[in-house]
Amino acid sequence: MAKNIQSLERAAAMLRLLAGGERRLGLSDIASSVGLAKGTAHGILRTLQHEGFVEQDPASGRYQLGAELLRLGNSYLDVHELRARALVWTDDLARSSGESVHLGVLHQHGVLIVHHVFRPDDSRQVLEVGAMQPLHSTALGKVITAYDPVAHTEAVESERRAFTARTTTDAAGFEEILDLTRARGWACDVEETWEGVAAVAAPVHDGRRMPVGAVAVTGAVERLAPGGELRTELVAAVRDCARAVSRDLGAGRF
Repeated sequence: MAKNIQSLERAAAMLRLLAGGERRLGLSDIASSVGLAKGTAHGILRTLQHEGFVEQDPASGRYQLGAELLRLGNSYLDVHELRARALVWTDDLARSSGESVHLGVLHQHGVLIVHHVFRPDDSRQVLEVGAMQPLHSTALGKVITAYDPVAHTEAVESERRAFTARTTTDAAGFEEILDLTRARGWACDVEETWEGVAAVAAPVHDGRRMPVGAVAVTGAVERLAPGGELRTELVAAVRDCARAVSRDLGAGRF
């Protein structure tokens, strides 16, 4: 029988300790609770902190669970149900819009496509499930960044590459886009990531009203945004789809 890895067992014990009881614990409390020397405990905590599983309060020096651990937990609970709940609604959206539909979630430093409904025509298309999209320039990425604090941190701290002449890369301009996204409830990408391609996306929330992903319609810019302006009925359809999926996840009406 294979032996357990002691360092992983100790790290797991620390995470369980931080998950219960007080919200924040000091190094001495953690070390004594798991039966380790302070130096050993500190080394494990530094590793967990580097990976985002633990955060240290700069003022008190106390530790608490990190956003990365919470995000992984939410991913396990939400992604499979999110995709299952979205199947019918995204199929309907692709059929009514005549365009491709993507369902995306936050993953590492970008948006992971977890579901893709092909444009309902006879054109040759490539399945994009598993593909990654940037947070700062895509419609999916902007929506998720606007509503998810973890995504916001990722987008702000990462390099915002200019994919086209339309990409917004400066911090102030990017924050203005996020403010506008929250105000109107949707985001767009009109040739900001790929020349000739436009998209519009809206957020999906769960029963706790937490953002768990976003749904988007994407296609040729001349079809989605003739004259440079997104078709209003397309925006409405995407928002209706996102609301329907959110209701199925228990978010209620909003």
